[in-house]
Amino acid sequence: MSSTIDLQPLVEQVIQITKDVGYFIRTELRNFDRSMIEYKGKNDLVSYVDKRSEEMLIKALTKVLPEAGFVSEEDSANHQLSGKEYHWVVDPLDGTTNFLHGLPIFAISIALMQNTEVITGVVYEINRNECFYAWKDGGAYMDNAKIRVSSTQDLSDSLLATGFPYYNFDQMRNYLEILNGFMQNTHGLRRMGSAAVDLAYVACGRFEGFFEYNLKPWDVAAGACLVQEAGGTVTNFSGGDDSVFKGEIVASGEVHSQMLEIIQQHWQK
Repeated sequence: MSSTIDLQPLVEQVIQITKDVGYFIRTELRNFDRSMIEYKGKNDLVSYVDKRSEEMLIKALTKVLPEAGFVSEEDSANHQLSGKEYHWVVDPLDGTTNFLHGLPIFAISIALMQNTEVITGVVYEINRNECFYAWKDGGAYMDNAKIRVSSTQDLSDSLLATGFPYYNFDQMRNYLEILNGFMQNTHGLRRMGSAAVDLAYVACGRFEGFFEYNLKPWDVAAGACLVQEAGGTVTNFSGGDDSVFKGEIVASGEVHSQMLEIIQQHWQK
């Protein structure tokens, strides 16, 4: 890691940026007109709130670290890593569908990558005003309190989070078998509608684990950093390290191997 970047004060700046933009999002929610919803694709919704929030975040983050590039949701030119050493990975409103329907679970998610490694993560859950953050080798926190993943040892005592695909249904039959396996062997499954929030809740022990596929880097990069720095494990469905760009993720505390066992019984590589 470059010695020129002190990660803790950088994260503190990012936290303030997310709270400023979160105030804008919260304000717009009060009078949002659903006729202004746009469609990027089947069931892939967006609004001026997403777009304006991303513009605000990129402008502010550029001032924090001018040499960094961006991997961001709403700008199609920034969907992949470029040749730069550092990249901000930005989701201006993770849980857009919840926001557009007035459901109070959505967040801003910001990670910083050095080459292919995530070195910071900030997830600001706007409605509860909870900010989760972490930096490499610095631990994970929620509002100044250190957090840890759940110490639950057995899958049968676990509450898990997941998400459902909304445009690619090729693996749906296999996914339903995975859901069936978890429903019969856990305290239950929850579908919050924001992968960033799901991962933050794994990091602080509210969920024992989270799994989903059809995800983008901006959905999971910050949350993956949170879980790892909170003592958890993050892999793809095959157990490999590539979860940010692979499109599939399993994140948990002590039940990781048990989760992978059920997933791998049904998932087709």
